[in-house]
Amino acid sequence: MRLESAYSFAETLARLKSTLESKDFKIFATIDHRAAAQSVGLDMPPTIVLIYGNPRGGTPLMTEAPDFALELPLRVLVRVADDGKTYVTFNPSTSLEGKHGLPAGMAAKLAPAEELIVNTIARTSKEN
Repeated sequence: MRLESAYSFAETLARLKSTLESKDFKIFATIDHRAAAQSVGLDMPPTIVLIYGNPRGGTPLMTEAPDFALELPLRVLVRVADDGKTYVTFNPSTSLEGKHGLPAGMAAKLAPAEELIVNTIARTSKEN
């Protein structure tokens, strides 16, 4: 799922990190693809992947379907497109349904993280 952020790249990234951490998600890693490209003399627009999760929520899924560990922790991509807009992309929980033997309905437990992301990058009426 790809969504346009109402905020700049830097603000989108900061808001996502802050919101996720405030809701007991752990940011396990931040992958800066632009910095990696620049380290070998290449350039690309700002592109960062946050790898995040909550062991309290993910562990039961992996216990039920051990191979589901390939899908966790979750990832969210924040990037600047050629049009200058900031986009946020992630795999929706519906795309993970039944993957790696996960019993039906269990992937829905990941949906609250999606709602946090969507709400974090949308401008509220108070900000207009």
